Amino acid sequence: MVFMGDRATLLETGRFVQRRVDQPDNAMNAAFGGAAAENNETTDTPETPDTPEIIKATETAETAGCAATVESTEFTESTGSAGADGSTGTVGVAAPSRSAESEESAESEARHRRAADAGDTASMSVLGALLLRQGDLDGAEPYLRGATADGDRAAANNLGVLLHQRGYVDDAAGWWRIAAVAGSAAAAHALGRHYRERGDEPGAEYWLRQSAEQGHALGAYALADLLEHRSDVGAERWLRAAAEQGHREAAYRLARMLDRNAGDDPHDAFGRPGLGPGAGERPGAPGRSVVRRDDGPVAGPATGRVGEAEQWYRQAAARGHRRAALHLGAILEQRGEPKEAGRWYLISAKAGEARAACALGFLLRDAGDEESAAVWWLRAAQDGDGNAANALGALHAARGEQQTAERWYRAAMDAGDVNGAYNLGLLCAAQDRTPQAEQWYRHAAYAGHREAANALAVLLLQAGDATGAEPWFSKAAEAGSVDAAFNLGILYAGRDEDRAALVWYERAAAAGHTEAALQVGMALLHRGEEQEAERHLRCAAGGGSAEAAFRLAGVLDSRQPPPGPPALGEPMPEKTECEEWYERAAEQGHRRAQVRVGMLAAARGDVDSAARWYREAAESGSRNGAFNLGLLLAREGSEREAALWWSRAANDGHGRAALRLALLAARRGELTEGQRWCARAVELGPAEVAERAARLREALHQELTA
Repeated sequence: MVFMGDRATLLETGRFVQRRVDQPDNAMNAAFGGAAAENNETTDTPETPDTPEIIKATETAETAGCAATVESTEFTESTGSAGADGSTGTVGVAAPSRSAESEESAESEARHRRAADAGDTASMSVLGALLLRQGDLDGAEPYLRGATADGDRAAANNLGVLLHQRGYVDDAAGWWRIAAVAGSAAAAHALGRHYRERGDEPGAEYWLRQSAEQGHALGAYALADLLEHRSDVGAERWLRAAAEQGHREAAYRLARMLDRNAGDDPHDAFGRPGLGPGAGERPGAPGRSVVRRDDGPVAGPATGRVGEAEQWYRQAAARGHRRAALHLGAILEQRGEPKEAGRWYLISAKAGEARAACALGFLLRDAGDEESAAVWWLRAAQDGDGNAANALGALHAARGEQQTAERWYRAAMDAGDVNGAYNLGLLCAAQDRTPQAEQWYRHAAYAGHREAANALAVLLLQAGDATGAEPWFSKAAEAGSVDAAFNLGILYAGRDEDRAALVWYERAAAAGHTEAALQVGMALLHRGEEQEAERHLRCAAGGGSAEAAFRLAGVLDSRQPPPGPPALGEPMPEKTECEEWYERAAEQGHRRAQVRVGMLAAARGDVDSAARWYREAAESGSRNGAFNLGLLLAREGSEREAALWWSRAANDGHGRAALRLALLAARRGELTEGQRWCARAVELGPAEVAERAARLREALHQELTA
């Protein structure tokens, strides 16, 4: 197909001559006025019109005609700048009333009609465009044909629009070709769209590029759309060109492109069925409802491009693009600006964006306003947002309204959100409806929900089906479930397959799993790799593991000499790092750490602290804590109370405590009681205690038989 036309021949005739006219700022602003007025729209529509543009008859207006909506057919008679709503007016003069405007329009139309009937080409073109805009195709056609015969390119374009509206697509393309070859950017845009609809991409690209290179925003946008469809890197350039001219959809798509390039497209999380918990929700073991919070962008390495994306989102959002407002809100929320984020979410939600309503609900919930959050979640859920339905389900489940929660989880599932099935499984498991729970877990797991696969495996393992559990743990772990990787490690460790267990523990630890890091640290300690073990123990301890804090303190403790009591007059020494870790574990209720902290405090001469920690450990059931507390009390002269704690320790199997009780009884002359505790000490050990207890028992026996 020949699509370029014979431009030289047409120009030689003198018809459709392109007149060079500078573009004043107010003309460009007027061209953007229609798009600026779109702020009041309630839905997002692409800014490229479904029908070709009707352009002005003047060259200035035609070359400036890049607004998303059709332009006025009147000459620009005002010298004022366009306002934010697209209106124009002379500075300092009040805008005329609607009736005055109507009268002026009617008068202008009559004036142009008289001139057109008298054969004035410009008036025929203007009047034809005006009638075309009003829908009077029959009235417009003769005037447009007359102006076209006299070489008016705007009329040629508009005649193409008229024929296109009547269904004569090929005839329309012919007139667009004539106007485009003569230099009409709007006609080149229309012709390019015509070729693309016909599947002629080379022809479409040629004419769209002609339009774009003349500064036509719609042409630039349509060209960018074509190039992006082909994954051509040149798409960004033309999106940027259209966006810089105020094209709302181009600004939004440019921002999305910059986002994808900078951070692996985090915004695609919007509206996508989640395969597990999102940001802000800890993917714990089965028992917690999953509601995605993956509605915020994550800045990738190219943070400058993320910042640029925000600027374009802001421009599109300010012009009424509801999805741009949604993404802008997500960026602001991620940055810690919830108030500003909420403002954009609200704008987007009021414009009908269900995802923004859902995100606004989360903001309100986080602010403590659950009732308002529920209102927005309800609105979003009724519009088909599965994440909002899940949020409502979780809200009602927390209130004990199980039936209502189940209804919303089913609604989420019906909306295509696989989390709904997973949450139904959690709900059934909490009610001990194990068969139903397994059914829903399977439903979600087969759909690719990794946490559902992990929960199903846990359910099977609890039922004694380790063989059935293993493949589901593997599937979930390979899909990225941290808990499944840890559980797989436990499964292998239970089979004494330590090497395989360590592999999965390391994978879970690398993803931040605290208990997995502890297991890796302990395994490395067992292998003598102390430095690497310390690194993992620090990670686990920092994550809140009391056992990891205790073992880390043990590693550090082994590297330093035991502290001696301070010399007379010396200040009490500072606490070492190992003691700080012991204390962190002790404060979390770790009994062995409490005993160790008490011993370190006693070594420093801090008797009160030592007694406090020993007592906490003893009351928690630590026999060593009870024994050491007894020693401390006996040293302070409270032998009766010391005997009580030694008795508790001895009854719990502490041999030294039994020996102490035997010695105490012997001193008191309670020989039979002493023999009983000696026998207990011999039984409990260790060897040196048993040996001493045997000698004491023999001495007591001799004393009794003497």
